[in-house]
Amino acid sequence: MAKTVPTRQCIGCGEKKEKRELIRVVRDTEGNYSLDATGRKNGRGAYLCPNADCLAKAWKRKGIDSSFKEAVPASVYEQLKGEFETLGYNK
Repeated sequence: MAKTVPTRQCIGCGEKKEKRELIRVVRDTEGNYSLDATGRKNGRGAYLCPNADCLAKAWKRKGIDSSFKEAVPASVYEQLKGEFETLGYNK
């Protein structure tokens, strides 16, 4: 019997991919947002492709806002953009 591979949808481009191919955006219990490359941090999560274009699309389409069911300030997008660059996902 074949093992099923978990898939998730990118909040930027909308493509479904394997969970391990995506990066998780996490909101912790204190309301702080961060990237979770390991997929193991506690908190509510949404998934992005590992490129800056999908982050820009998620910002333009308010993908993070709808995933977390709250208005996310522009400063959070700038913080996530900085984390993308730090982790080397600026393709």
